[in-house]
Amino acid sequence: MSSHTRTYAQVSNKMAFHFSAKNREEEEEKTYKKYDQFILTLPEYTIKHARSSATQDLKYRQYRQYQGFWFSPYGMLQGIMAAQAHFIPRASDILICTPLKVGTTWLKALAFATLNRNDQPGKQSLLLSHNPHHCVLNLEFNLYGSNRMTDLTVGTSARLLSTHIPCQLFPTSWLSSGCKFVYLCRNPKDTFISYWHFVNKIMKDVNYKVPLGDAFDAFLKGVHLAGPLWDHVFGFWNASLVNPDKVLFMKYEELRSDTAVNLKKLAEFMGCPFTEEEERDGVLEKILDMCSFESLRNLEVNKNGIASTTVKFGNEAFFRKGEVGDWVNFLTPEMAERLDHAMEQKLKGSGLSFKP
Repeated sequence: MSSHTRTYAQVSNKMAFHFSAKNREEEEEKTYKKYDQFILTLPEYTIKHARSSATQDLKYRQYRQYQGFWFSPYGMLQGIMAAQAHFIPRASDILICTPLKVGTTWLKALAFATLNRNDQPGKQSLLLSHNPHHCVLNLEFNLYGSNRMTDLTVGTSARLLSTHIPCQLFPTSWLSSGCKFVYLCRNPKDTFISYWHFVNKIMKDVNYKVPLGDAFDAFLKGVHLAGPLWDHVFGFWNASLVNPDKVLFMKYEELRSDTAVNLKKLAEFMGCPFTEEEERDGVLEKILDMCSFESLRNLEVNKNGIASTTVKFGNEAFFRKGEVGDWVNFLTPEMAERLDHAMEQKLKGSGLSFKP
């Protein structure tokens, strides 16, 4: 077994993490340093021709391969390793799982508003003053990133969390915990274009952008955050076929085309279906309006707020167009054909496909 296919636990002699509050911070620092050392042994890929003058921009163009997937070695991968080792799901938990740039922000808003519609109705919703990523925290970035492990043992209520970690990297305990997973994916061509725009938007060197061609070549090799995309999608697609009661598989295009129907399906899956009375009272429509792309984008917190992640950038980066088919404005027919062919070959025989 090669070094990059092992979990950190396998190369750290199953370290014990039962330490007191007094030395917790010190032990966590040692743990993350060991993660850093292990990461240096993993296969590396840096997008060529990327000559940004900002050292921080390496976060968006340098990758390390871990267990068959590519991640940033600047906080994300450490957070994944820590989450694998320490996150203990509850049967009542709901995890929103996505590749990057497939509509995660929107799905978080819809799920959060739906679950909390009784405690935070209408103008009382936290979504009006906080970005959806603040309302639904991410495992590898928020809870186990930044060289710290959040204590998730307090409280007993159901938790709505999120992750970009591929299903293939989930510990067995996560899959057998009884918690539910909501997965969202998107047309690969739109996913790539949204990802490319996002990376360039949050780079600190405003005078440099990752060239489209270089980013595309890397994407076709599967090199992007939590890539390859086809493996990420296939893992959850297969999981949804095996256990449809625990894994809801959704497509962005379908969510966009009939949001009301799919929101009711989401609510049903999460265990909080809309009642006939709620539908008559327009509760569903109010959630749809509050969580619409335009409504979210025009909120003060999303226009001028700062993202609550390990990397600091404006919340406006989470909102570009949200359109279906915008890839036609950027990819050549030849590039589109290459990406379509790659996805078709990787997903062949799975029963899953994406419209051109």
